[in-house]
Amino acid sequence: MSLSTSSYKGTRDLYPEDMRVRNYIFNTWRQVVESFGYEEYDAPVLEPLEVYAAKSGQEIVNDQTYQFVDRGGRNVAIRPEMTPSVARMVAARRQEIALPARLYSIDNFMRYERPQKGREREFWQLNFDLFGVEEIKADIEILSLSSAVVKSFGATDDMFTIRISDRQWIDFVMHDYLKLDEIRALAMIKLFDRFEKMDRDSFNEQAAVIFGTEDAAMGIESINRLLVSSIDDLPVDVRGAEFAAIRVTVEELKKRGVTNVKFDPTLMRGFDYYTGIVFEIFDEAPENRRAMFGGGRYDGLVGLFGVEDLPVVGAAPGETMFLEFLTAHNLLPDFRSTTQVTVIELGNVDSLSVVDQLRTNGIRVSVDFTNRKVDKKIKAAAKSGVPYVLFVGGDELASGNFPLKNLVNGDQMTLDLEQITVTVSR
Repeated sequence: MSLSTSSYKGTRDLYPEDMRVRNYIFNTWRQVVESFGYEEYDAPVLEPLEVYAAKSGQEIVNDQTYQFVDRGGRNVAIRPEMTPSVARMVAARRQEIALPARLYSIDNFMRYERPQKGREREFWQLNFDLFGVEEIKADIEILSLSSAVVKSFGATDDMFTIRISDRQWIDFVMHDYLKLDEIRALAMIKLFDRFEKMDRDSFNEQAAVIFGTEDAAMGIESINRLLVSSIDDLPVDVRGAEFAAIRVTVEELKKRGVTNVKFDPTLMRGFDYYTGIVFEIFDEAPENRRAMFGGGRYDGLVGLFGVEDLPVVGAAPGETMFLEFLTAHNLLPDFRSTTQVTVIELGNVDSLSVVDQLRTNGIRVSVDFTNRKVDKKIKAAAKSGVPYVLFVGGDELASGNFPLKNLVNGDQMTLDLEQITVTVSR
């Protein structure tokens, strides 16, 4: 029986042309977050299951986490997200880490969920978090950085929207405005979290069940009063102190040139650990209208590890959703092979001296030393996306001048190694 050539469901094989795109995204992410002063860290791919059970939410732990008992009898999980891990790491060095701490990572994660467009079981994320700042300036920095991450690829304000809400305000709405107890409030939050993916009739039907028969009509009417696109259109009785952070954040972002931000009363963010401002970056491409990534404030997570708590704000763009965004808006460059030159040996010669000199000069070189005909070697180099081929034979080695063919435009020149270095490096 032959083995399947397919990868595990919900994962991807990445060939060189795929890795060029991924590396472009990752390298751009790194440049942007480091320009804001964030430092890179990493964490193990396995964590004790209890790390996620404490705050990530039961849906993540029970339904989506790859978990098992290891040979030592410990319950462990393949990380489904990074937030609990970085909180654990900061807690482990609570007294040593200089605050505020700006940390980022680019890592892979796994969740057992149904694969679909933009969502896979194995996925890669950029995670950036700011520890140690209670003031709203931290939320504003994370939101500004999130906008900068998207714009660094050439995106403009009309291509995406920053949707914002606040978990403290959400709690106020659930308990004081909608008059829901803890259990029904949690159910309503989870229902709102699916608002964008449902038709209105289905939403109202499920909301009515949560309110109960006697309160359903009044409850749905109260929800309708919340579904506005402008802060000023909200009912007066939900614009109290709990709402102040949202208004200030929107105003301060606009002062910093982030003008595509809007209040979204349906935005909940499903993780249980969020405690303040929450947000999502929403793709406005007609064929891809959906949340790209999100984040928010989670002030209570570090303290779960037995140390003095710390305020934290963070966000986590995912590579797959980001790729969908870049593709939808035609923002990806035309990638070529990272190899700059393929050396083709003519006859029974050794091109090592030429190759070594070019590599010393900083040129990335491959060598085709097969016995195929020259035209097939040229076709193979072109198929690989290499822009130049260099011919090395006995006469060329003797003279120090070598034919260099540009596979993009078909031009061919005879140059020495210094001239070849300059030409290929352009």
